[in-house]
Amino acid sequence: MDLLNGRSAIVTGAAQGIGLAIARVFAREGARLVLADLNTEAAETAATELAGEGADVTAFQCDVTSEADVEALITACDTRYGSVDVLVNNAGITRDATLRKMTSDQFRQVMDVHLYGTWLGMKYASLRMRDQQRGAIVNISSISGKVGLPGQTNYSAAKAGIVGMTKAGAKELAHLGVRVNAIQPGLVRTAMTEALRPEIWAEKLAGVPMGRAAEPEEIGKAALFLASDLSSYMTGTVLEVTGGRHM
Repeated sequence: MDLLNGRSAIVTGAAQGIGLAIARVFAREGARLVLADLNTEAAETAATELAGEGADVTAFQCDVTSEADVEALITACDTRYGSVDVLVNNAGITRDATLRKMTSDQFRQVMDVHLYGTWLGMKYASLRMRDQQRGAIVNISSISGKVGLPGQTNYSAAKAGIVGMTKAGAKELAHLGVRVNAIQPGLVRTAMTEALRPEIWAEKLAGVPMGRAAEPEEIGKAALFLASDLSSYMTGTVLEVTGGRHM
């Protein structure tokens, strides 16, 4: 369908999992891609794979908690492609623990990567997008940010914060032609979730009305919708991609 034909798109945390799945979907729709990740080797491997399938793609090492790195990332995309049309703030980590056992460092690390990292991406991408008078920012939140999950006070807080940030940013940037939306994935089949003990996986799956976990590509398709003109009259929206979990 070429929904992103001729548009440049940055995906953070793009070397694996949901980020790589989003990049694959975007590549099939004609996007010119910058795959940003802290793991340079993994990002370059992903870029080589997508390039082998015909994508115009480059890898970029980026620590999303570093303002200099994020500013350089946006500049690199603009320099290479002449625009910054789409940003997907996907990079994330988990440091799960109960309130009793969670350390201050574990709390701050998760907040820094998810919340501060998303804010930095929005800030510097929007500076370029306002000059263009167009752009789409897609922030990856989580259903954990809606309902809160035990052992994830840090992650739930950060993902809830992304929702508020998305709505505030959408209101600031709408008159400039820049849209900001978010996705809250539910249970997604990734290497991380597949490493769960069978009984925990079964418990989580039992709460999904559709009876299955999402494939990463299904999150990618939701991101494509928000990044493309299919959602041209949508901003400040939070899409739950959960199979009905936590309705």
